[in-house]
Amino acid sequence: MRVTIWKNDKESNERAITRFNKKVQSSRKLLEVRSGRYHKKSPTKRYTREAAVMRDYYRSKKERNKFY
Repeated sequence: MRVTIWKNDKESNERAITRFNKKVQSSRKLLEVRSGRYHKKSPTKRYTREAAVMRDYYRSKKERNKFY
């Protein structure tokens, strides 16, 4: 989706640029472009399993310490 604005007759260039920048920020297009800037490897099966084990470990540890 393209972000466009039309400059009003009595509007200054600076104000039009500011309005455009706000519209770009609110459309969140800049985040999509920046996130796709570098290739990110997909996690391996082993890494996913290790992360799940550690997540469960820390959750249980947090649950045990909850009442102390």
